[in-house]
Amino acid sequence: MAFDVDFFVIGAGSGGVRAARIAAMHGAKTIVAEESRIGGTCVIHGCVPKKLYVYASRFADDFADAAGFGWSVGAPTFDWPSLVAAKEKEITRLSAAYRANLAASGAELIEERATIVGPHRVRLARGQDVSARHILVAVGSRPTLLPGVEGLEHTITSNEAFDLPVFPRRLLVVGGGYIGVEFASLFRRLGAEVVHVMRASNVLRGFDDDMREGMRAAMARAGVVHRFGILPSRIEKRPDGALRVMLANGEMIDADQVLVATGRLPNTEGLGLESAGLELSRHGSIKVDENLTSAVSSIHAVGDVTHRVNLTPVAIREGHALADSLFGLAPKPIRYDTIAHVVFGTPELGAVGISEAEAVQRFPKVDIYKSDFRPMKATLSGSGERTIMKLVVDGATGRILGAHLLADHAGEMIQLVAVAMTMGATKADFDATVAVHPTAAEELVTMRAPAVRYENGRPAAL
Repeated sequence: MAFDVDFFVIGAGSGGVRAARIAAMHGAKTIVAEESRIGGTCVIHGCVPKKLYVYASRFADDFADAAGFGWSVGAPTFDWPSLVAAKEKEITRLSAAYRANLAASGAELIEERATIVGPHRVRLARGQDVSARHILVAVGSRPTLLPGVEGLEHTITSNEAFDLPVFPRRLLVVGGGYIGVEFASLFRRLGAEVVHVMRASNVLRGFDDDMREGMRAAMARAGVVHRFGILPSRIEKRPDGALRVMLANGEMIDADQVLVATGRLPNTEGLGLESAGLELSRHGSIKVDENLTSAVSSIHAVGDVTHRVNLTPVAIREGHALADSLFGLAPKPIRYDTIAHVVFGTPELGAVGISEAEAVQRFPKVDIYKSDFRPMKATLSGSGERTIMKLVVDGATGRILGAHLLADHAGEMIQLVAVAMTMGATKADFDATVAVHPTAAEELVTMRAPAVRYENGRPAAL
């Protein structure tokens, strides 16, 4: 059967663009359809603008710390519109780079919505049908909102937070995941009064417990006010434009903005996947096998739309692997067990591998190495910042099972730890490595004795 194209990609985010580029470079006739801005969530309203705003927020600490090192600076001021404009300039540049890279690869870009109308057929918004040997769904995810809360129309999500016309002097953040933590942290340092509410009893469910406690304490030191085990029940807009939020316990909070960060779900609604014979999960995700292929052999999915590991580098690696598998050489295997995660709070939280609690459940012998100390910079600045580092080790083999860092530049450090873990590093390998002094990272190779030892799920004598 003849097809119009070899490869039709729905979604020009990081995963879709990488897959399209590699497929086109392998000689496949490729079309990419995108109904919004080129670059997807990460570039337009995700990790890139988020990191830029995190950088901006940390200058508040730098100004405060400078006095301890002999600097005398005037009272700093912050201009929100200038940050928004600078951010917009940068993401516009990146979006243009994505567009140029697609064109250079030979892939065709169509800037309109596309839906699936059959196993090998896609329909563009203009009404034109295109047949394709293979179809890739790479449409990412979308923010979810709280069901059953009166006045949700007055709230914003992370999508809108970057472009608010007026800086919110009072901000209520709902949700204790990494998005909520990041926005609560950065807006507080930019000068907002921040109240952070969540259903859970602590921030960052799924991360190591010591890191969760450390991040919670760091946020509190910065002035973030937490309310745990509670969510809004009603949100009212007052005549002056401010919002009055009633929590489920009856407490009232006044805010200029309410940012709902209660998770993201696959953006598959209305794509026509059911018409192609696909059944979606209860989250709306597309189930794929190890080859990134759905139950329909001609339809594939990568990235957040699979609702597995929702990280931009994962989508990129999956897109590349899929294109190689379909049109080129055998793809390199993807290691999902040593993917590093970073929460860009202040300080950062970096994690790779499994937590202490998970290791105790899965392995008969576990050794925990831990260091909690005041970073060198804080000795002169006088700040209350703490650095926490933890290695989770298989007590039987010495293999590093997990590494968890709460520290300045934890994102940079955890990337290199992930390389070592992917290579199968052991605690002995870390011990044999000479430290770089004076650094925080040297703690990773100088922790000699375990702080805790477990045998068969219970603490054991050291």
